[in-house]
This record gives sequence, C-alpha cells and structure tokens, in this order.
Amino acid sequence: MLEAPLDKDVAAAPMQRQLYRRIKDAILSGGLVAGSRLPGSRALADALSISRNTVTAAYDLLAAEGYVQPDRQGTRVAALSRPPPVRATPAAPSAPLIAQRLARIQPSAPRTAASVVLRPGVPALSHFPLAAWRRALDRALRHAGAAALGYGDPLGEPALRTAIARHLSMARGVRCDPAQVIITEGAQEALLLCVRLLSNPGDTGWVEDPGYRGAKAAMHAGDLRIVPMRVDGDGLVVTEDDWKTRPPRLIYTTPSHQYPAGAVLTVARRLELIAQARRRQAWIIEDDYDSEFRHAGESIGAMQGLVEQAPVLYVGTFSKTMFPSLRLGFLVLPAVLLAPMQIPLEEMLRGGHRYEQLALAEFIESGQFSRHLGRMRRLYRDRQQALRDALQRHLRLPHAIEGGHCGLHLTLRLPACYPDRKIAEAARRYGIAPSPLSGFALHPMAEDNGLVLGYGNTPAELFEPLVRRLSLLARAADIS
Repeated sequence: MLEAPLDKDVAAAPMQRQLYRRIKDAILSGGLVAGSRLPGSRALADALSISRNTVTAAYDLLAAEGYVQPDRQGTRVAALSRPPPVRATPAAPSAPLIAQRLARIQPSAPRTAASVVLRPGVPALSHFPLAAWRRALDRALRHAGAAALGYGDPLGEPALRTAIARHLSMARGVRCDPAQVIITEGAQEALLLCVRLLSNPGDTGWVEDPGYRGAKAAMHAGDLRIVPMRVDGDGLVVTEDDWKTRPPRLIYTTPSHQYPAGAVLTVARRLELIAQARRRQAWIIEDDYDSEFRHAGESIGAMQGLVEQAPVLYVGTFSKTMFPSLRLGFLVLPAVLLAPMQIPLEEMLRGGHRYEQLALAEFIESGQFSRHLGRMRRLYRDRQQALRDALQRHLRLPHAIEGGHCGLHLTLRLPACYPDRKIAEAARRYGIAPSPLSGFALHPMAEDNGLVLGYGNTPAELFEPLVRRLSLLARAADIS
C-alpha cells in the first residue's frame, strides 16, 4: 500500500504531501490499524525511490496532527475514533440537524441580478456619483492611513455617527445624539440586534402583513412567536383586543412608507402605538424604509421624534440612498438603553468597513449626500409617474395601484384569478423581475394577490413595452 510509486510529474502535488495523504487515508479507512508500525524512514525512502528527508517530513506532519506516535521502536499508528462508514445506498436520506427555528424562515423571491428590470428595492446604480465617492474614499485612505486597518470602535466610527445624527435630526426629525447611533452592516443586522438585545425566545413579535420579509426572518432567528398584523390605507391596524390577547415584546413597522403597500401610518395611530407600547413595556422597531424619496409634498417625519423618550428603536440603511454593496446601516437606540446595552454591544460587534465609514461621513458632511438625494428624488419621481402612465395605458385587466408617492416601487393589486406567483415566474423568463405580493404575507389572503414593481433601476422608456408584456402574461395566467 505504501510502497506504490508516488507521482513524480512536476504538475502533481509535492511528494511529501502525496505520501502524507496516502498514509493518512490508509489510517482513516482502516487499512493501517491502530498500533501497527510504519516502515522506517530509510526503508520507505528506498522503496519509493525518494529522499529520506521527504519521508521524515511526512512522518513529522502526521505525528503533529496525531495520526501516528513516534517511539523508540519506530512510528506506530495512533488509536483513533472513526465515524461509521457511509453506506453507498442509504435506506432513507436524513436531513441534517439544524435549529428548528430556521425551518420557519420562508424563501423569498428567487434571486435576480440588480440589472434585471422592475426588480423592487434596487436604486438607479448607473446614476450614482462614482467620481465623488472615489474622491471621498481617497481622502479617507490618505488621512486615516494604516491606523484604520485595525479594529475600530465596535459601535462605529465617531465621525459617521455624528454625521448620521445631524442628518437625521434635520431631515427626519429624529431625536438623538451621536452616542445613540450604532453602525451596522445594513438594516438586517440592525433588526437582528433589536431582537437579540430586547427579546427572549418565546416572546411575541408583531409584524406588518403583508410586510418586509427580513423582519420576519430576524424574529424567527430569535425564536419569537410572530403575530402577523394586517395593514390598511392608514398603515398598521392594532385593536385593543390585540393588546389584551397577544401582547407583544417587539413591534415592527414601516410608518413613513409601509412596505410593500405604501401606506403612511397616521399620527393618531402612531401616538396610540407609542402610548400602548409604553404601557405594556413593549418596544417599537421603526424601519424608515424609503423615507428619503418622497415625491410629493414634504417628507413624513419619523415616529421616533414625535414624543420625548419614545420606546422606539429607529432603523435605517444606505442601501437605497447610496448603493446596496456598501453594507452600512444604523440603529438609533433610545437613550434609556445606552447604559445597559453598552457592554453587550461592545462584545457582540467588532467594527469594520472603517475607510467606507469615514468616506461616508465626509460624503454626508460635505453636502454630496444631500445633493445626490435631491437628484435621485427627481429621477424617481419622473420614473414613478412614467410607470403609472404606462400601467394606465397598457395594463388590460382590472387592477389597483398602491405604493404612495414615495420610494422605489409601486404595488399592483390584482383579482385572484390572475395568480401573482405564476405571473412573476413567467415574467422571469423574459428578464423581468416583479415580486408577487402574496410572498410578503405570512398568511396570504385573497386581497394579497398582486405584483410589486420596482422602478428605481429601470429607465422610463422601457415601461410601456414591459407593461404590455406583463399584461399579456397576466391574461395567459388567468384561471377564471
């Protein structure tokens, strides 16, 4: 077994590595049993026509990893506990043991490239000011130097936390100082932090339904009992009976632009939600989704800033306002949580993306960020109107348009005879990527049938042919 010639071709692995692997495989397969003695290094070298140093090096590596044990009489195979052999044709394949909570996380829509048209949630990447961003990165590299190669503040670069706090105060009416701002790897990490920091397995979490799938995934990962809460034209619907019969620990909402239906949570509902959360010792997670891109009138202020010391954790991301691969978001903690959360956050987070954080801080403070947002608002406003016009002219079936005058998408409600998942699947074959509305609901109802159409990444001149194609696909899917 060991005396078979080694491969001496120059393209093969080094002979030391070949010999090591051959002996290791023989030990693991049982060909070399525990206690058996290996040939002496000189004898094996002569048998294989290789140098004794090669054999010695292979034996030394096997000994270092515990496969063999050298002693005065030579080198013996160590006693190892081997796993049972894998049968060639198992009677029944068994699933790997994973956390049970993971089975409750449902798949989202199939992944598609960012360039695919009508995909929701993708900004106009070709309009991002790359030259200005490159200059900001260059300045960050030049000024921070090698010092920023190490771990930074686990809670985020102070310069970025300060810039975000100032921007949120002016643009969103958020009440915070830089110490309350925690930098995260996108909004999803912020949601996971909320669940980890403020809930225990078995606690109840309310989520909008239909609503953001990432919030549901974060709560499932925390082993929460998820209660889907319906939404209407005024946002999240909560009754007194809900508070009595299924009181939550966490409440997830998108009050400024409900995702995906687009409703704005009314101030009366906001104030009632805050008051009840205080009374019941619950926490509200406010995901300020798409709030920067309001196309009509003044921007809707954040719920967090409505009253002092609101029990609201404010979540935001730069995936839409900058670009998705930046992977920077933030979480604004209520001041009352700063002291108890300081040590857990410092132990759970490590800091990173330091040059990107510093560049983003400079991008915000220099005014580049605000100018970029202004340009994008105008672009998205024009694209949304163009999509509305195309739907009105070319969608030849009953429908209702939702989504408000904000964000990067519109939502179509369709009669149940036009199955949204079937239409979306057919559209993907033509390089079109709308999301089925029913996929955003934990327990879809008849009214949750429709399509979520992203217009952020799609030029306006394409909307008419795309809508005509969708109209044909919808009629072909008709099951009435």
